[in-house]
Amino acid sequence: MELHNLKPASGATKKDKRIGRGTGSGRGGTSTRGHKGAQSRSGYSQKRGFEGGQTPLQRRLPKSGFKNINRIEYVGINLDTLQKLADSKKITKFDLDAFYKNGLIQKKDRVKILGRGELTSALEVTVHAYTATAKEGIEKAGGKAETI
Repeated sequence: MELHNLKPASGATKKDKRIGRGTGSGRGGTSTRGHKGAQSRSGYSQKRGFEGGQTPLQRRLPKSGFKNINRIEYVGINLDTLQKLADSKKITKFDLDAFYKNGLIQKKDRVKILGRGELTSALEVTVHAYTATAKEGIEKAGGKAETI
């Protein structure tokens, strides 16, 4: 077997339709485009979502919801997660850099500490926001909860 011997398996390829090659071919004349109208002409392209003049699905469905452009998204981190990190990595100071290095957040994320779980070690935490129970839990364990 050499490169010049290679060919596709039989039945794997089909011949292209030869359109617009005379009436004897069966595909001459209008070249399968029908008579007149925009679709028969070169350069025609349909608008996205166009359904032949019928009201498109996008316009038939009602608008719903509201997206508040001023909303501030936070990444939530619970107290039990802090405790696990403190135990396994021996960390006592938590800031954005520590969370980023441990893969909990992305560089530009804002962080909010949530109150699930219990803290047993005194930790210093510096983030954007806290829930009331989280702040209480950190201070009860003898730590500090600072806001950026």
